[in-house]
Amino acid sequence: MPKVSQITKGILIQVEPLFSELYSNADAQNFVFIYKITIQNNTDFTCKLVSRKWEIFDSINHHSEVEGDGVIGKQPIITPGEVYSYESYCPLRSEVGYMKGIFNMFRLDNNTYFEVVIPQFELIAKQRLN
Repeated sequence: MPKVSQITKGILIQVEPLFSELYSNADAQNFVFIYKITIQNNTDFTCKLVSRKWEIFDSINHHSEVEGDGVIGKQPIITPGEVYSYESYCPLRSEVGYMKGIFNMFRLDNNTYFEVVIPQFELIAKQRLN
């Protein structure tokens, strides 16, 4: 699956999805995808990742939204030029889907919030790629 990236208001988001054969079970219709998110602050101000909102689409016509504070239990502060990365996962009931979303960021210099787009990325099980 290809890596995708997008810059919003000087914040670069890169997503690298990967199908996990180890945690997936096709017979049980459980397909697990791991994704690595890299956030690079290309601005001249420090910001804090406050919350996230995901839209998850499964090819069996299932749509869900997930919202929450921070990422993986953290609300990282990212200074100018700094890079922050984390990994998470998403289970689907089919072999194909996609995710996209938004990070809600807080500027520490002027106490304002802004949204950063998490670009849409495909989730495709390895056997479907062949």
